[in-house]
Amino acid sequence: MFIKWAFYIFVLIILLVNLFIILSGRYYLYKGVAHTYLKGRTGPSIYDRDIFPYRTLQRSDNSFQWMEALNIPLGAEEKAFMQQMESSSFLVFKGDRLIHESYWNGHDQETVSNSFSAAKTVVALLIGVALQEGKIKSIDEPVSNYLERFKRGDRKKVSIRHLLMMASGLNWQESGANPLSENAESYYGSNLYSLSTRQKLINEPGKHFNYQSGNSQLLGFIVEEATGMNVSEYAQKNIWGKIGTEHDAFWSLDREDGHEKSFCCLYSTSRDFGRLGRLIKNRGNWNGEQLISKDFMDDMFTNPTLSTDEHIPNYRYGLHIWTYLGGDSPVYYCRGILGQYIIAIPEKDLVIVRTGMKRKDNIEKNTNMHKIGHPADLFTYIESAEKILAKSN
Repeated sequence: MFIKWAFYIFVLIILLVNLFIILSGRYYLYKGVAHTYLKGRTGPSIYDRDIFPYRTLQRSDNSFQWMEALNIPLGAEEKAFMQQMESSSFLVFKGDRLIHESYWNGHDQETVSNSFSAAKTVVALLIGVALQEGKIKSIDEPVSNYLERFKRGDRKKVSIRHLLMMASGLNWQESGANPLSENAESYYGSNLYSLSTRQKLINEPGKHFNYQSGNSQLLGFIVEEATGMNVSEYAQKNIWGKIGTEHDAFWSLDREDGHEKSFCCLYSTSRDFGRLGRLIKNRGNWNGEQLISKDFMDDMFTNPTLSTDEHIPNYRYGLHIWTYLGGDSPVYYCRGILGQYIIAIPEKDLVIVRTGMKRKDNIEKNTNMHKIGHPADLFTYIESAEKILAKSN
């Protein structure tokens, strides 16, 4: 009798869930459930490439080869931490030399994985390229100069700089866990333009730091409108094809022949992520060619004056890149939700790449205010790299 009633309740729940999806129009939930819960996961994977349409960014004609030194091993404690965090790769580059390279769980030099939000920084670099080419006149231009829907109402106040600062004042709901959030719909849905351009202005732009993937998606649409090229084409022409990449990269789309998920989802090998880190470390310069203007890169690395939820100054974010300035050398890095890191420490000529399936929570309280807002594991990866660097010396 109990089993019979349990079955009826289960069927009722399924019917109610389906009714909710149909009435709310949230059809993306079907795809989300199929590729998470029905596969024994509660969220996306770094290996989701083939469940979405994508565009290919072809590798460079001339690959930049890292000089390979003796692969200095991780210590036992660091290795245990990497495995605990379900790491798939950890690479350390000193100058043009690869001094450490580790892979786990079947991941190797040719495996591509999702950058998740680390791709946001790539979109910002494309804004810098368009600025250098004169296709964007200024990052202080209003978004409405490029996106028709922003010409109506109070959203005319939102500028490109506001999007880069993560201070647009729009009402995008940023959540990696809520299946009803804009993040879930943007990842599994099929109409990014409608989703991101229907956001309402709820706060004064340029005042408060509020990390929102919708800002990055709008920047991607601005790149398209300003250049007449899709994000993948423009990235390949101006960055991916010029930094000596060894493998093709792949950028997920919302639908066939659709728009790039500019807020995430650039798939690459770890070594090629390292080449991207080298470009960032060298402030947009690649072997003497300034691919992105140094002025834009300097602006990118500077923390705008903003309030934060913790009521402390903005020590954590530049223009679409994370900044940690509380150590002995400034750290600039891209990061993704599952612990994807491309870390550049210019003063030490150091680049660190870490990919995997786990990330620690952000630090919320600390005697060093500069650490607030950064994931705790970030500092472990930096410390591990510095130990390897000390051994190499």
